[in-house]
Amino acid sequence: MDFTIDPDDETFRREVRAFIAASLPPDIARRGRHDYHSAREDVRRWMRILNEKGWSAPHWPREFGGSDWSPLRRYIFQDELRRARAPVLDRCALDLLGPVICTFGSPEQQARFLPPILNGDEWWCQGFSEPGSGSDLASLRTRADLDGDTYVVNGQKIWTTEAHYADWIFALVRTDQHVKPQAGISFLLIDMRAPGVVRRPIWTIDEGLTLNEIFFDNVPVPAANLVGQAGQGWSYAKFLLGHERTTSAVVSHTKRDIEQVRHLAATIRTTEGHLIGDELFATKLARLEAETIALEWSVLRVLHADDGDVKADQVASLLKLRGSELSERAALLAAEALGDHGLAAMPDPEGEHRLRHDGLAPPLEDDEAIGVTAKTMFRRATTIYGGTSEIQRSIIAKSVLGL
Repeated sequence: MDFTIDPDDETFRREVRAFIAASLPPDIARRGRHDYHSAREDVRRWMRILNEKGWSAPHWPREFGGSDWSPLRRYIFQDELRRARAPVLDRCALDLLGPVICTFGSPEQQARFLPPILNGDEWWCQGFSEPGSGSDLASLRTRADLDGDTYVVNGQKIWTTEAHYADWIFALVRTDQHVKPQAGISFLLIDMRAPGVVRRPIWTIDEGLTLNEIFFDNVPVPAANLVGQAGQGWSYAKFLLGHERTTSAVVSHTKRDIEQVRHLAATIRTTEGHLIGDELFATKLARLEAETIALEWSVLRVLHADDGDVKADQVASLLKLRGSELSERAALLAAEALGDHGLAAMPDPEGEHRLRHDGLAPPLEDDEAIGVTAKTMFRRATTIYGGTSEIQRSIIAKSVLGL
């Protein structure tokens, strides 16, 4: 395997880096430095800047506002966004829903929904998981019964990320109760402001709000909001998974975390000098960095593979399993670097949904330390959400190892 990067791609990286440096508002970058979850208004402002440049969805087909960048250049772009602490964009809309509508949506759906996504004007959430139907998604029970030209939706979704911001939700719903589970599932676009939709927040251990549960009580949804064909939702979900297969490794986020750990270790003093000089700690950091580099090259190999050479479920499971473990280790190592100073969780004092703020001083009076402990607590979930590590190992055992 050739580990060299084409000089033209390196030139492209410098171009992207220069654009971000000149265009990313400093106040938005400051929140990103603290690893707080991106506020909706920050995301909207930044997406409009990117859209004006034509860069808000470079992985989409050109006719829908995307670019003709190579897979490597799309990866470089995402890598530079994270390096600059730019806000995480509306991933549900851009990475998951957008490709589905581009491929399977009607011309009317494409014209109605894609432009507002590109410009950050509408926010989406993903309605897949349910109580008792998380990793076993085919057992979902939310129903959508057709009544004339309207679906009537009843059921519940849970662990719905950013639903408190969302204008719309794309949901897997059961439209046929009399066929095998996968065959009765459809892909429906639901207005979160429709009568009968109820959202409830789920506050997490980091004192943050990103998760919600959603209830549907006789929610009317126009039949025109059905994507593709009824009963094909399972196929569309697997297609969506194929677009998620490399982002699930969260390599760029872990690389940024490693930079943060190195900074903290070089700042924090021990009885024998700075922590970075401690042989045991330095070895942990070096091992984490080497394993992250190895994962990054695995991602790049997948990006360059032909679709026929890679099975989406296998790749997604392998990358998600390894990426989530490294992400969790990086956060734990940052907390270890802080030591007793990390006892202050430092929840987001500026979040739109903060209930209170204790007025705690930043630990160590170092900007990089703010938010580390809150992030570490949140990262305990990385090996659970998006399919638990146990489920990923089962998929790998069955589909890769043939066990």
